[in-house]
Amino acid sequence: MWVPPADDPREAGEAVFGERATLVRYLRDRRLTLELKCQDLTPEQLALRSVPPSDLSLLGLVRHLAEVEQYWFRVVMLDERPERHYRGSAAVAFHEAVGDDEHVDDAWRRWRDEVAYAELVVLTTPDLGTRGRGPEQPELREVLVHMIEEYARHLGHADLLRERIDGRIGQ
Repeated sequence: MWVPPADDPREAGEAVFGERATLVRYLRDRRLTLELKCQDLTPEQLALRSVPPSDLSLLGLVRHLAEVEQYWFRVVMLDERPERHYRGSAAVAFHEAVGDDEHVDDAWRRWRDEVAYAELVVLTTPDLGTRGRGPEQPELREVLVHMIEEYARHLGHADLLRERIDGRIGQ
């Protein structure tokens, strides 16, 4: 265990009622899990690649998920046209994930800013049936489900990466 159950920031186990509360909680817990998977690692460890020729790294995942958050909540839901992180390419997000303090701090700042923005979008959109105004027009509920799916997929990668770095598994 990385943290004692009493200190685990995720809400697993408590009852949750209603569609919105369920979706918000599951997404929040997946985001917190990403942070736990990266906890207590050096910049070099965060940038450590999985298996050649793959560019997959924990830092690359943080950078990629910042892009994903930006795309689905700013571009798809609100039809904003922000300057895309890392030139809007998952390949760049992974390929240019450099293990130094500056790159790590930048990745976490961008990710946290996008998560905060996404949480505000969800909080201020009263109807989960609200459709996106961007190039795609899914309902907000579909975006939330997609984000849970996106994090779940990448947390599987994060499990393997973390185990390779220092042997830690689970949680």
